[in-house]
Amino acid sequence: MNYVKKIICMANSRKQSGRCIAGKEVLPYGYGSWIRPISARPSAEVSEEERRFENGQDPRVLDIIDIPMIAAAPSLHQTENHIIDAGCYWEKTGDLPWMELKHLVDNPVPLWSNGDSTYYGLNDRVRLELASKMTNSLVLIEPDNLVVHVQTEGVEFGNPRRRIRAHFMYQGFNYILVVTDPVAEQTFLAKADGCYPLIDTYLCISLGEPYTDGWCYKLVAAVISKQS
Repeated sequence: MNYVKKIICMANSRKQSGRCIAGKEVLPYGYGSWIRPISARPSAEVSEEERRFENGQDPRVLDIIDIPMIAAAPSLHQTENHIIDAGCYWEKTGDLPWMELKHLVDNPVPLWSNGDSTYYGLNDRVRLELASKMTNSLVLIEPDNLVVHVQTEGVEFGNPRRRIRAHFMYQGFNYILVVTDPVAEQTFLAKADGCYPLIDTYLCISLGEPYTDGWCYKLVAAVISKQS
């Protein structure tokens, strides 16, 4: 039976040809668990047409949205997945006040597991066999010493590309994670290469689906600040 989930949008990040939307459920008595609306396609990304409101606008972070769903569809550690009803519009019903955001923060220690890193990252990936034993894939944190780095990567491998990464400390561990938030990308890629400290900022972190290389990668799905 179809149903509607009311969520606070906490991420609208890049995923293949579409987006990965995620948020926390709004309940009559407060806030509930994480919800990730997905399409019925094998790649699960949500297209522009599937996610827009009837007025044509795209969901923004901190929008409160009603989303028609068809069924829960947990997959490995991504237990938060629900398949959307692609034939229905989403409806914005409000906005979350900035000061309310602190009540939605999670407190995981650490961010899933640490000790495995990519060439440019730090503590930014988890082996599939370990990830498959985990029970969640989304968290909202308030990091310490957050700095966004803009730099060209891949020169050593003949594939140069400008990219932004979030460097931060959380619960005593250092992290360097790729940012897939398109709003943050547009903001920081317009700047010169360099390091940009941020204060009063929250991060939505996602543990992505497994790649063919046997790893699941930690991604900054949203950089949420007052000016977002």
